[in-house]
Amino acid sequence: MSPLEKQSKTALLNPVLLLLISLAMILPILNIVAKSFSGAGALSSGSVLLWPSDWTLSNYATVLRQTAIWRAFGISALVTVAGTLIALVMTASLAYPLSRTEYRERKGILVLVLITMIFHAPLIPNYLLIRSLGMLDSLWALMLPGAISAFNLFVMRSFFQSIPNELIESARIDGAGELRILWTMILPLSKPAMATMSIIYSVALWNNYSNALYYINERALFPLQVKLREYVVTDSSDLANTAGDIANLSPEGLKMAVIVIATIPIMLVYPFLQKHFIKGMLIGSIKS
Repeated sequence: MSPLEKQSKTALLNPVLLLLISLAMILPILNIVAKSFSGAGALSSGSVLLWPSDWTLSNYATVLRQTAIWRAFGISALVTVAGTLIALVMTASLAYPLSRTEYRERKGILVLVLITMIFHAPLIPNYLLIRSLGMLDSLWALMLPGAISAFNLFVMRSFFQSIPNELIESARIDGAGELRILWTMILPLSKPAMATMSIIYSVALWNNYSNALYYINERALFPLQVKLREYVVTDSSDLANTAGDIANLSPEGLKMAVIVIATIPIMLVYPFLQKHFIKGMLIGSIKS
């Protein structure tokens, strides 16, 4: 087979493979959305696939009337916004000194950070640590344990290393300290990296429910993902019983509505940061 024939087959195979992967991800989402807008009769008969049948907004109206959902939504939003800001500050504060060659201890600290990527602490030591710090039944337990991701730290460090050292030296000559250099010069030049880290941290914080299951016992502090798990894993017929239109509601439709509501915020944020996200993910892939 000639190289030209191999190239033509590869050019044909790649779009087909990407199309199949895209369908494998998109079709389940379409099925969930279709079921969330379908009535109880259509769902019980199993006739809903990719398009709603027996259109209704009762599932969303019932879910949005629940005060527990709004409380959990607010907690998730607070944890996501505050946790992302904390993570960005802490990651940048550690990545900057590790990117400077004049910091002699950087190699030893980088080795310690790399170890955390390979070996993870078991659940029980983590729980004992959180308890000893007094963070049980506190929102801090949802934000601080993952404030610095080793992978994100290495990505941000690589971006800081790409900034010309002459800029930093000129700022030092003008009398600027390290903190001022970081916050007024380095970070404004690092918008692609910061946008990438923001998406990664915010998605992780929004979707994380394991920490809430382990460290939060008070139901009033449950985030949205824990509520979503309760409705998906357990029976959600109690929601249907609280609504007036019981005949057109089903537990399955209510579960799908909760899933859609929990997914919308991240889907709305990502398009605005997509350009910076793609640029940030290419950090370190091209060497001069």
